[in-house]
Amino acid sequence: MREIRLFAVDKVAHLVQPDEFNELNLLSPALTIFTDFKSHRPLTIEGSTPAIEVEALMRKAHVKMKLVVDADNEFISTISLDDLDEQNFMTMIANGSERSEILTSDLMCPKQQIMALSLTELEQANINDVIKALRESGQQHCLVVDRSGQQIRGLISASDVARRLHIPIRIERIPTFVDIFTSVRRPAL
Repeated sequence: MREIRLFAVDKVAHLVQPDEFNELNLLSPALTIFTDFKSHRPLTIEGSTPAIEVEALMRKAHVKMKLVVDADNEFISTISLDDLDEQNFMTMIANGSERSEILTSDLMCPKQQIMALSLTELEQANINDVIKALRESGQQHCLVVDRSGQQIRGLISASDVARRLHIPIRIERIPTFVDIFTSVRRPAL
């Protein structure tokens, strides 16, 4: 039997992460940046959760988006830190809501406005294709759907891609009609 010895870790500080060993570039397969829900549990929150709690949880965990589920754990929407910004809270309060009574379901992105990538297309794409699609859609996060089973299969995050590639990825949010209308209606100062 071979004798092995333990040693003090006082001079060791770096924790190895799996993505340190994946040398990726813009031409790498898109599946390498895909958070697959077959192997990673999705970050979810119930729509009935108070929005102020969700915001605090997301900030504490450094999470920018969560999937919103109903009481049966079925997907109903997404909620992002952008959805939870102070302006959205103030709009709800101005309409008579108490801050503590505002729910995730009051601020979440409507399901019919959520755009997704097809898993089949993702399997044929490279990282550059995905970044281009995210930029063109103005989305920081994109759901990936297995259309054959009508299942949300995973997620791609622009910030995760940027971190893995060690490059900045700038995604400009495309203004909605409401954004344009609001900016035009603002009184001049």
